[in-house]
Amino acid sequence: MTIQDIIRRLRPQTISQDITSFHGLQTVSTYNTTRADASAAKLQEVYQAMLISQQIETEKLALYRAASDATRLAEWEFHNAVLGMKEVVRGQYGSDSDQAQAVGLKKKSDRKRPSRKKLVAMA
Repeated sequence: MTIQDIIRRLRPQTISQDITSFHGLQTVSTYNTTRADASAAKLQEVYQAMLISQQIETEKLALYRAASDATRLAEWEFHNAVLGMKEVVRGQYGSDSDQAQAVGLKKKSDRKRPSRKKLVAMA
């Protein structure tokens, strides 16, 4: 038997096939084994544990998505408030003021004027 990589998730197709096999086993009335990990009772137990874990994961994923959406909206609200504050500082103190520079704006006098690039004549 090969070494199993239990770090990665199983493909949904594999899980679906396993569930189908498990349901098929329930129709076999004469199934009996001495392996404790392959008994019908153990299969039922780990199947229920898997379903519960999947349900918990789905619920937590929904909570995570809701929290992520709320955080994203809060970040946008903060960003828009900062942009509004910068506009007020620019309007109240001017584009070339120290106050404008203090809130992260570049002073108008510090901006480099655009210059034309010399055209290189092709010989």
